[in-house]
Amino acid sequence: MTRSSDVIIIGAGAVGAAAAYFCARAGLSVRIIDRGSAASGTSSRCEGNILVSDKESGPELELANLSLEILNGELSEYGSSWEFEKKGGIIVASQESSLASLNRVVSHQKEHSINVEEIGVEDLTRLEPNISPNAVGAAYYPDDSQVMPIKLVFKLLALAETFGAQFLPHCTVHGFIRDKNRVVGVETDKGLLYANTVINAAGPWSSAVAQLAGTSMPVEPRRGYVMVTEPLPPSVFHKVYAAEYIDNVGSSDAGLQCSPVVEGTPAGTILIGSSREKVGFSEETNYTALSTMGRNALSLFPFLKHVKILRHYFGFRPYSPDHLPSIGPDAAVPGLWHATGHEGAGIGLSVGTGKILAQMLTGQPTSIDSAAFAPARFAHHLDSQEAQ
Repeated sequence: MTRSSDVIIIGAGAVGAAAAYFCARAGLSVRIIDRGSAASGTSSRCEGNILVSDKESGPELELANLSLEILNGELSEYGSSWEFEKKGGIIVASQESSLASLNRVVSHQKEHSINVEEIGVEDLTRLEPNISPNAVGAAYYPDDSQVMPIKLVFKLLALAETFGAQFLPHCTVHGFIRDKNRVVGVETDKGLLYANTVINAAGPWSSAVAQLAGTSMPVEPRRGYVMVTEPLPPSVFHKVYAAEYIDNVGSSDAGLQCSPVVEGTPAGTILIGSSREKVGFSEETNYTALSTMGRNALSLFPFLKHVKILRHYFGFRPYSPDHLPSIGPDAAVPGLWHATGHEGAGIGLSVGTGKILAQMLTGQPTSIDSAAFAPARFAHHLDSQEAQ
């Protein structure tokens, strides 16, 4: 294949699919390629959360709010296609000291227009009748939402195709085509594919893709587990988690971190998280993580002691050292762009990422300030590699 496209996107997960949709809708000719099938990586191995509750003020919160605005606005007609559910989130404190810390966080979030309400034990038990009697207070976030991530990816790709985008599954990138220093396409096992711009949306594999282009993208995999219970009558009605979850989201610790996260699904199963650990791409089961997650879940919902776990699964999340995604042109290689590093927030930030990418590529003002996401902030990583 030699016909040139405006854009080639590497990676058909939520971020890549959103970029394909918004770029194609903006009038760009788009090819999206993946070494597997659509949503075969991280996007099929997560819970599909769209959260503001775990965000502090700053660029990531702005991107999360943009994504929610898009999902509740211009894409709202497709919500049933990806099972959009505005279920709300609840952060629970089980000690007076943690409640005081939570209240400080809530006060700060309110200053930055996050929709949140402190609630006492009575209101908490009304919202979650099966919550632990040890709870002393909570914060309620009505805007926290959830989608079925695989359906989100497939629908966004289908919408992109209605605007002329082409999806090539099982297409592996082996290298980049160059015109002097500029990237002008990719070498694949399906032939040479040319484009004005190549977007690296390969999630936790983005670093390897960047290396093929002779540049650096400091994204690495951070593994997380999810456990799935047997189907139950409605028992957990929101995304419910303990206050330490926010600290773990923002941590750079390489070791195992587990914090209680429990949420119900429309199918009746309950999803139990969360864990985070840097183990490369190891698929060896960490039974310590699973048992810790189980104990943590019981601390929030004691009734789970008598519930069967049907299965567990894990995903590799694209961890960025400053906990912000990289969105925009590479600092060293013209023609190469990045849309990666969203870690566990990729589903929730995907459509916002896709929209501002399309705006940048077509020379339009971006819906939010994109400067904080510029990949150029990591240019020193490449400099240090060259010096070694």
